[in-house]
Amino acid sequence: MDMNSFSPMMPTSPLSMINQIKFEDEPDLKDLFITVDEPESHVTTIETFITYRIITKTSRGEFDSSEFEVRRRYQDFLWLKGKLEEAHPTLIIPPLPEKFIVKGMVERFNDDFIETRRKALHKFLNRIADHPTLTFNEDFKIFLTAQAWELSSHKKQGPGLLSRMGQTVRAVASSMRGVKNRPEEFMEMNNFIELFSQKINLIDKISQRIYKEEREYFDEMKEYGPIHILWSASEEDLVDTLKDVASCIDRCCKATEKRMSGLSEALLPVVHEYVLYSEMLMGVMKRRDQIQAELDSKVEALTYKKTDTDLLPEEIGKLEDKVECANNALKADWERWKQNMQNDIKLAFTDMAEENIHYYEQCLATWESFLTSQTNLHLEETSEDKP
Repeated sequence: MDMNSFSPMMPTSPLSMINQIKFEDEPDLKDLFITVDEPESHVTTIETFITYRIITKTSRGEFDSSEFEVRRRYQDFLWLKGKLEEAHPTLIIPPLPEKFIVKGMVERFNDDFIETRRKALHKFLNRIADHPTLTFNEDFKIFLTAQAWELSSHKKQGPGLLSRMGQTVRAVASSMRGVKNRPEEFMEMNNFIELFSQKINLIDKISQRIYKEEREYFDEMKEYGPIHILWSASEEDLVDTLKDVASCIDRCCKATEKRMSGLSEALLPVVHEYVLYSEMLMGVMKRRDQIQAELDSKVEALTYKKTDTDLLPEEIGKLEDKVECANNALKADWERWKQNMQNDIKLAFTDMAEENIHYYEQCLATWESFLTSQTNLHLEETSEDKP
């Protein structure tokens, strides 16, 4: 990593960095609304891909209009994420859905996969829009407003191949050296990320298994209703009872299907998003360590006079500011991310618990109603048999 990894507008002092990044306790009125919808398939002689319509409505003065409509493909989202990481290496960038198909999907472009990706891309852009710093990134604005040819032209203005290779070589060299004295607060942060990653990955696997078992249970239960209807045709004395049982099973099937829908739309996406967040957080920590490792190497060179020391004091001063900026950005964003994470996961599990309670109440009421009717019928028959 070098100074180019920060945006051209990156301040050179920690104080100005703190002033630029505003993490308010009370959010401002929302002035940027983004919708991702209308996926559209494109087939060429070379490839098949999906584009999504992005509608942006805003009252910000820096935008030329109050409403924009563009179409973007997944590669464009990847480009935006890369530019945000380049400009803000120690801010927590929202994760994108995986490039390749998720486990269990048969076709890459089936309707379920496309809809799942559309929702994830919608959340990705709105996470950025709600971020106090990322929302004002110039590349984000271009992504939302530029026509396809304008975006393509803008992409070509990025750093050249040799420049990117140089940055990569320096980053690898820094990571190989490692960080000798990582501050205690970042050691704690790194430990938290490792533990969080283990737990959220386990929760993700368990949630996926629960959903799979629910699906298998639902598929089997759907067969019981028709079976009881067929059975009633051969049991003259039990026709009404068997049909009532089939009706109860049908109502329970519908309740189960609704619960599965809540699981797949409310809980699973939230848990999986934070699995991706855990991977992204590890990348943020590596970038922070790379910046510090670059400073440590310069200090070591000055200490042991391993190179020409005339320019080293000036370089070290700039790198110290760079490390301070990076640390301040991460510390401020970290607390914001943790609060959002806790709120999101708590809400997802609370909603799921309420959905489960409602589901069991529905099923219980269905069968209690059936038993009551059968009991009443039995009492009537008994009273009729008495002399």
